[in-house]
Amino acid sequence: MKVLIQRVSEASVKVDQEIVGDISQGLLVLLGVEAGDTQADVEKLVHKVTNYRIFNDEQGKMNLNLQQIEGELLVVSQFTLAADTKKGLRPGFSNSADPETAKNLYEEFVSLASKNIKKVDTGIFAADMKVALINDGPVTFWLSSN
Repeated sequence: MKVLIQRVSEASVKVDQEIVGDISQGLLVLLGVEAGDTQADVEKLVHKVTNYRIFNDEQGKMNLNLQQIEGELLVVSQFTLAADTKKGLRPGFSNSADPETAKNLYEEFVSLASKNIKKVDTGIFAADMKVALINDGPVTFWLSSN
């Protein structure tokens, strides 16, 4: 399982011209589920995302996590994160989980994150989405469960 997290001042996701999820200060999480991912991968990444210390403390150092700043979370499924890009000029998607498994693990990620974060919004799984954000910093990290 892979996530790309971006520290944001605000972020939103639209489907069919309608905002389906939006947050203020917090993290935008783009989530890619790979073949072989399990509940353990979900638990590991939810813990890491919600506890990753990438928000500034009083001295301007990245020392605080999402929970400490009472930040919000926007989780958007993105199967392209599981792409194989090692060869050629076209990505391959054989590393991606099947849609049913990916949806179940995505929903479990959102459910577990909601236990610790005051506001968790989402996109719509497998929809054509338009994501808007103001990256704060910019600060962006790539996290993996393996």
